[in-house]
Amino acid sequence: MVIEINKDIDRYQESVVMGLTARQILFSMVSLISGAGLILVSYRHIGLTAASYVAVPVVAPIALGGYYSYNGMGFYEVMGRKLRFAFANKVLAYASTEGEAAIREFGQETVNKPENKARNQEQFWAFVKRKS
Repeated sequence: MVIEINKDIDRYQESVVMGLTARQILFSMVSLISGAGLILVSYRHIGLTAASYVAVPVVAPIALGGYYSYNGMGFYEVMGRKLRFAFANKVLAYASTEGEAAIREFGQETVNKPENKARNQEQFWAFVKRKS
């Protein structure tokens, strides 16, 4: 007996009708009803083409709520995080614990070490020769 199992069992979806999940069907119906209602209400005033263009920004987020998934998160969770990261992040400030004098002192210690002193002198004279 051979039983086929999806390789990625975590992404398995139970299909209800025509390969769609219950969530996708629900969001499809809500977006279809809201889009059709918006077009029927507004096409007398602005025309059918313009009413369709007005309905798309209303219908698209509703439909994406049922179909879009990124790293296991739904559309509304992803967009909420993007907006929070864009506008609600606190500024991270770094304050150095070292003063300018301590940094200079550390630099002088590394330059004045005997093994570094000879190398620094060689680099200096090589630089002078290149410039001449």
